[in-house]
Amino acid sequence: MITRRMLLSVIVAASAGLSAVLPAMSQSYPTRPITMIVPFPAGGALDTVARVLSERMRTSLGQPVIIENVSGGAGNVGVARLARAAPDGYTLDIGGWVTHVLNGAIFPLKFDVRTDFEPVCLIATQPMLIVGKKTLPTETLKELIAWLTANPDQALVGHAGVGTTGHISGIFFQTETGARLQFVPYRGLSLAMQDLLAGHIDLIIDQAVNALPHVRNGAVKAYAVTARSRLAALPDIPTVDEAGLPGFYVTSWQAIWAPKGTPKEIVNTLNAAVADALADPGVRARLADLGQEIFARRQQTPEALGEFHKAEIEKWWPIIKAANIKPE
Repeated sequence: MITRRMLLSVIVAASAGLSAVLPAMSQSYPTRPITMIVPFPAGGALDTVARVLSERMRTSLGQPVIIENVSGGAGNVGVARLARAAPDGYTLDIGGWVTHVLNGAIFPLKFDVRTDFEPVCLIATQPMLIVGKKTLPTETLKELIAWLTANPDQALVGHAGVGTTGHISGIFFQTETGARLQFVPYRGLSLAMQDLLAGHIDLIIDQAVNALPHVRNGAVKAYAVTARSRLAALPDIPTVDEAGLPGFYVTSWQAIWAPKGTPKEIVNTLNAAVADALADPGVRARLADLGQEIFARRQQTPEALGEFHKAEIEKWWPIIKAANIKPE
């Protein structure tokens, strides 16, 4: 006959066994490869950053981090894949300003960029460069703004499509300066850059890495860096504050997210692996070569990413909605 004391002993033993198993389960993560979704085609800047990080994260995690390029819908197809993934730490995505901020204000999405993901870690940021064709009759940003203001609707600004970094940067520039610009969409920034080099368009405001080689060889004019500090890769180019457009800060940043509901212990394990990778001198050097500036260690916590993400949405969504930007 089972007595009350015997029953209590069984319950206590079972509870003790369960409490011992749960830490062991969390400590055993990961036990198989992790997939990191890159929501754009292979070969782009975000894909390169992901591959640099994934190589080093393997050292900390003891498992490979496999890159899966899931492109389409301006990055929305890949991010939607993450929203549907199991919250077990084996599927992540690397995205940022475009996929997790801009797209949320432009596209009718089946997920909510504000609530459907667990922040893991901020990675790096890259400011924009304001660059113009060599034959523009201006040498400084102040002169450029004066010329644009005196010639409304004359300047052609190239970008890689509605809602892209270059387009939103141009809209913000127009708003802040009062200039009236003509926006010319292309099927990729490389095509826009070709037309800028040929003198067919006047300006591009886009990620610094895309213009670096052309600035270095003198093929285009660089007016300013859209950040508070100068770019290490181009230290001679002034910031917007120095050049006469204070506060015109536009940066394309990257971060890693997990599906909503991923256990905090797993998020912390992933965060530690990313932070460890970002502290590696080899990783830092490779990202610097890409024009990327790594966030400070204090900004690399999940909580810091959550706060930063919220602030970016609060800044950019009103600008996008005021400009009535719609997907094409």
